[in-house]
Amino acid sequence: MIIAMKPEASEEQIQEVCEQIKKYGYHPHLIRGEERVVIGAVGSGDNKDHLHNLIAVPGVENVVPILQPYKLVNRQLKQEKTTIRVGDLEIGGDRLVVMAGPCSVETREQLMETAIAVKAAGAHILRGGAYKPRTSPYDFQGLEEEGLKLLAEARDKTGLKVVTEVVTTEDTELVAKYADILQVGARNMQNFALLKRLGKINKPVLLKRGMSSTIKELLLSAEYIASHGNHQVMLCERGIRTFETATRNTLDISAVPLLQELSHLPVIVDPSHATGKRSLVSPLAKASIAAGADGLIIEVHPRPQEAWSDGPQSLTLPAFAELMQTIKPYVELESRRLN
Repeated sequence: MIIAMKPEASEEQIQEVCEQIKKYGYHPHLIRGEERVVIGAVGSGDNKDHLHNLIAVPGVENVVPILQPYKLVNRQLKQEKTTIRVGDLEIGGDRLVVMAGPCSVETREQLMETAIAVKAAGAHILRGGAYKPRTSPYDFQGLEEEGLKLLAEARDKTGLKVVTEVVTTEDTELVAKYADILQVGARNMQNFALLKRLGKINKPVLLKRGMSSTIKELLLSAEYIASHGNHQVMLCERGIRTFETATRNTLDISAVPLLQELSHLPVIVDPSHATGKRSLVSPLAKASIAAGADGLIIEVHPRPQEAWSDGPQSLTLPAFAELMQTIKPYVELESRRLN
């Protein structure tokens, strides 16, 4: 339920509504806009009719039900788009944010070479996997904490923020110690124990869509994180599994405007995993910008032919620099900026 306060509502009246919401067994969630305060009443209280009766409380302008099961991430609750701050970087604003780096952190030399190059090309965030949940148990699984330390070193050297994947609840605090943004991979999108733990971490979360997950399921996974206290969530479209075999996955480009219609959270697109082919990364990056994406996450490797994972979809360093130049007109056309 959404309780919209009048523009002139006092702080005492706002707090009175919050207390009434708690009394009925719900949790109040305040959204302070430029003109008015909106309060979301979420949870499973004793009687929704009680919430409807709040229309009679002084300072209340309207009471509207939220029909979808995802309440906190719903656009109904918050019309203004959420922006997430990572240090001095804002995600979800007028800047298109680019995350770039290797699928896996392999060696110090590989990571530093990549970080310096993507920084010079205009990337804002360094991506790299220290923990790698792979389909085959015999594939490279990541350097774990040593990889996290290398990512932190690359951040210190270049000034880039760091995004890396967290795989288990046990590793959450350790990854949060080193990373600026914690990524939830496609295979873990419905790992509810992990999502709950991330709800208690004061770090932004990049939530990737599961390979066979619906939009509703993605938003409900984001709701798990938000409902446990962490509202710094970004949604990532990374391609879904369809009948098509010519590409690794099928990029659901319609998900970008649809997610922004349904939710106030920033939307990031991963054209690398969506295709599995480096030749398709640039065209789909442009399409994602045109569809309204708030950012891109792109795999880059100094020598893709030697990559320990995902070499076929990784751009070379010169190819990434070229991509950053070719997307500029598309970014400007959408009234956004790269720098």
